[in-house]
Amino acid sequence: MAAPTESQFAASSPAHQSRVEAAHARATDEPIGPPPAPIWLQRLSLVVLVVFCLYLGLLIAVLPWWKQMWDQNELLLQFPALHAILIKGWARGLVSGLGVLDLWIGISELIHYRDYRN
Repeated sequence: MAAPTESQFAASSPAHQSRVEAAHARATDEPIGPPPAPIWLQRLSLVVLVVFCLYLGLLIAVLPWWKQMWDQNELLLQFPALHAILIKGWARGLVSGLGVLDLWIGISELIHYRDYRN
């Protein structure tokens, strides 16, 4: 059996233990980071985020299947190669999937909301 080293003696000394306990007490008493925003501001930002996600998600999910807006889009008609790709069903499904993902993010944020208090 090996003899204990000097660092092992220092780690078990009462002075070292009291320093560790004092550091732990300071770490648990002091808040980490800036104080949280006021509750009204947290809730307002949640409402803005959810409305934005739901609006944008619905628009992106529906827009590719709206023939007048997607097939006859003046911007896409200026780029025939891009237009040829974006009128395919898989491209429309991909864009709609991003819209559904955005809807899911908005609903998830609404469900999992928590107030951060002091």
